[in-house]
Amino acid sequence: MIGSTQAQAKLRRRVAFFGSPAFAVPVLEAILDAHDVVLVVAQPDKPVGRGLRLTPPPVAARAHELGLPLAQPARLKKNTDFEAVLRGSGADVAVTCAYGKILPAALLQVPRFGFLNTHTSLLPSLRGAAPIQWALISGLSTTGTTIMQTDPGMDTGPLLLQEALDIAADWTSMDLSAALQLQAARLIVAALDTLDTLNPQPQDGTQATHAPMLDKSDGDVRWHESAQAIYNRYRGVYAWPQTSAFVSGRRLKVLDMRPVQASGPPGELLSVNAAGLTVACGEGALLISTVQPEGKKAMAAADWQRGGGLNVGGRFDLTPMPG
Repeated sequence: MIGSTQAQAKLRRRVAFFGSPAFAVPVLEAILDAHDVVLVVAQPDKPVGRGLRLTPPPVAARAHELGLPLAQPARLKKNTDFEAVLRGSGADVAVTCAYGKILPAALLQVPRFGFLNTHTSLLPSLRGAAPIQWALISGLSTTGTTIMQTDPGMDTGPLLLQEALDIAADWTSMDLSAALQLQAARLIVAALDTLDTLNPQPQDGTQATHAPMLDKSDGDVRWHESAQAIYNRYRGVYAWPQTSAFVSGRRLKVLDMRPVQASGPPGELLSVNAAGLTVACGEGALLISTVQPEGKKAMAAADWQRGGGLNVGGRFDLTPMPG
């Protein structure tokens, strides 16, 4: 672990918390238990669902429930009104956790201790918007949480605290997110508790890897890859965009799969039984047990196959289709 979390005379810091999604809510609550949250900043309310009802992000909703001061600026760059709000809060330090907006350099200078960011990877590995998902897609067995001092770059600031986390072989993005959520909450409180004594360590940029934001096509099955690689991608995109295979251009969501021992041409349906469909990959095979055809509910994969989905010996599309 970088830094020290040894007990010392504890000061209650005045903290401005920047976060938006559900992942950040326990982190906010952990800080609130140990320090004084003087301002919560979240993204603006957005239309949600078929009725496009204007809905606050989870952090904003929780701030309302807790009676905390809340700001939801539409933009930060050259926003002097918001800068005045942050300055007026009297925050000693700001914390960001999955806030979702780039912070302008001028804003970083407002709190006396600047901004601390909770990043869900062992920086400089997996800089970017989706480190949890890409840790799984990449087949990593270890990731972790980094508390860093924010600078104007993309996850390039000096490291303050860092702790590894082992990834179970069957964890999906939801499982890993839950584990990292607890770790991030604990580590950010430790960082705030020992803020005066932390020793920032510069990152080695030559070792950096990247975790860009996912798009829908990242969930498409690449049958030419190994069964393990396809399974890793399934684990990474489990929450969104989920895994999709294609049959004659029609999308079929794959809701449950696991690698098995079998072989054949990539994408070929090798066999069907009550457990599901065995489909060949570039190396090995996958047992697909639950699927969801377009416009229908989830069903057992064997039921989909018997209903005319694909004959044994038939092949899934090798090139993912657009749309």
